[in-house]
Amino acid sequence: MKIRLLLTTAFATLIVAAFFVTQSGAQPNSVKKIADGVWFREGDMSQGHSNNTIIEMKDYLIVVDANFPSGARLALADAKKLSPKPVKYVFITHHHGDHDYGSAVWTAEGATTFAYKAVVDELNRYEPARWRDAAKSRPDVAELKRDTPEYPKQTFDKSPYILKDTTREVRFLFFGWAHTRGDGFAWLPKERIICTGDASTNGPYNNTADANLGNWPKVMAAAEKLNPQFVLPGHGPSGGPEILKGQASFMLELIKAVEKAVSQGKKREDLVTMKDGKPVATSIVLPADVQHWVGNSLPTQVVNAYDEVTQHKPAGEIAHQ
Repeated sequence: MKIRLLLTTAFATLIVAAFFVTQSGAQPNSVKKIADGVWFREGDMSQGHSNNTIIEMKDYLIVVDANFPSGARLALADAKKLSPKPVKYVFITHHHGDHDYGSAVWTAEGATTFAYKAVVDELNRYEPARWRDAAKSRPDVAELKRDTPEYPKQTFDKSPYILKDTTREVRFLFFGWAHTRGDGFAWLPKERIICTGDASTNGPYNNTADANLGNWPKVMAAAEKLNPQFVLPGHGPSGGPEILKGQASFMLELIKAVEKAVSQGKKREDLVTMKDGKPVATSIVLPADVQHWVGNSLPTQVVNAYDEVTQHKPAGEIAHQ
């Protein structure tokens, strides 16, 4: 029996090793080993999925972000391939559906979801309207047959909140309002790994609707002070501290360009072309060194930046007054 168990364990290890090959570049639905017991799962943006990080503790697993329900099921399946240990905790970095709406999938498996306290405040602010809207276009949301997203089972209001055992320490941090009012980070000090949620993305994936654009670079600077070696973003491939620097630079250049236009007397209609009530083009051109973060959302980002610059309030506060 003991020999059979050893052979079975060895065979399973070989299967896992063959399946989870270290990847480079954009690899949706791939799982990349970042350090011993820490894996980065890159979500499929074509399905609206976020990234996930799977962290192995002595007796259990921690997963960063709940994802959409369909993304949660994929991440859960991969976690089970990586380790026989149960997922005990799922850390929700912020309230957006692609990071939170899969919560009920995880809790049905026995996990406890938790988040910084402002995530609940954001859910109270925007739900159930966003959930119901998502259910109209996403079968994975609709099939849960809920009227509102499942709220985190636990929250913390003091940073850091720490989970620690004899094998590892994970710190959950809040640095301020950037992408959302509740942006949380997971930090592994020994391995120097930081999981950022959408406070930092690696590519043109910034949603600025609930953001504080002026404060965003300050939050990135706080994360940089940890001196991370590995940065695991909410969307896009994993990388190093250049992701945090690039994210901060993009926001600084966006605000700078809009401030310059405003100082020249330009109005929002001079900067952004609207069609059917939506921004579709912009005259704002950002420098080459931040083009990695520039995409189809730039016209909307310019609108949010313009509102923030001219009204002297965070864009997220203005958009939802």
